[in-house]
Amino acid sequence: LPGKAKVYVKTWGCGHNNSDSEYMAGLLASHGYTILLESSKAISADLWLLNSCTVKGPSEQTFMNEIQRGLDQGKKIVVAGCVPQSSSDKDRWKGLSVIGVQQIEHVVEVVEETLQGNSVKILAEKKDVTDGKKRKAGGARLDLPKVRRNPWIEIVPINTGCLNQCTYCKTKHARGALGSYMPEEIVSRIHHVLGEGVKEIWLTSEDTGAYGHDIGVLLPDLLKQIVECMEAHPTNSDAMLRIGMTNPPYILDHISAICDILKHPRVYAFLHVPVQSGSTKVLEEMRRMYSRSDFEYIADILLEQVPGVTVATDIICGYPTESTEDWAQTMSLIAQYKFPVVHISQFYPRPGTPAARLQRLPTQVVKERSRELTQLFESYTTYDDMLGTRHKILVTEKNKEGRAVGHTKGFIQVVIEGDETNADEMMGTWVTVEISRVGKW
Repeated sequence: LPGKAKVYVKTWGCGHNNSDSEYMAGLLASHGYTILLESSKAISADLWLLNSCTVKGPSEQTFMNEIQRGLDQGKKIVVAGCVPQSSSDKDRWKGLSVIGVQQIEHVVEVVEETLQGNSVKILAEKKDVTDGKKRKAGGARLDLPKVRRNPWIEIVPINTGCLNQCTYCKTKHARGALGSYMPEEIVSRIHHVLGEGVKEIWLTSEDTGAYGHDIGVLLPDLLKQIVECMEAHPTNSDAMLRIGMTNPPYILDHISAICDILKHPRVYAFLHVPVQSGSTKVLEEMRRMYSRSDFEYIADILLEQVPGVTVATDIICGYPTESTEDWAQTMSLIAQYKFPVVHISQFYPRPGTPAARLQRLPTQVVKERSRELTQLFESYTTYDDMLGTRHKILVTEKNKEGRAVGHTKGFIQVVIEGDETNADEMMGTWVTVEISRVGKW
């Protein structure tokens, strides 16, 4: 019966997707549904809610395989996320219910209809009215109920979509143009969850740096309001803020203001800035809207102005137009900066994107470049100077072995060795640790 059923929720992809799933789970739970998050309990669910990611082909295929697995077990299926939203083949979802990325607040009615044997599809773009004019909304209201996968971490979407037209990106087809939440709605949500005892606020979107360009606000303005809210909160005085991924073009003009925020004691000194290639030629062909020197300028300012900052980046190996010389420039960029966090991906052609129409490089070339970059990344060390030093870390997670995991001010992950039974007691607290071993994850 609707409202009495068990719903298994599975999520692929980014922080924005995870936040969407937590909102959908919260709405369902508030209407009496039992939410199952562990895959081991999926078999007992009446309905599977599968929230997808379209960034790479393998993750999309895994999502499609999971749909079939559920159907084979006689489960009712509701699909959500970027794969169905961006798909032009609507017959692909025949017999399934679909929730669009900006329509997650309708999850209860979609689930109810699906349990009754009906198929519902809601994919429309959500609109807001500002100064009498319609504009694209950021998404569902931020004050909706949530079931957090981690009770200590609140993921707050600040905008959806982006301003870029990257040639390889399928997510743009799903999330579309930029749509920002108003600052007061974001700050109100953060104030509320701090009152619930949350210890980490993660800002997320497809591009946090682009925030507010559609509503006349810039990211530093929002960040200052958030920090002021955190400082003034009457009951939660030690939570931390993590700024989400930002593409280079939209922080070039205010990188110094971003540095000031990252130096604040309540903000992690961490920024994820995907470069994707070290070749300006390839960046132009990707339509990334910046040059190698632009990225170097951002990295240099961050490293010079923010003590202990961690800069993370991404590389796509084997973009179709990438020559041997282009690849050498990518290798030289990573060798130059020795970033402690490098997300390495092989190029995957995504259907419907301009890059999918290009002649692909031989598979062995792409794999070799991926191996070469991985070997370079593994050849250097980044945390040796921390050996024997003491640090205060905020503990909010546990690893697969059940040990407590925390982060330094630079968002460097620290695993606490010892008695696993103390891990639960440490959750949500600051502890002082001495670093006995260092490595890469």
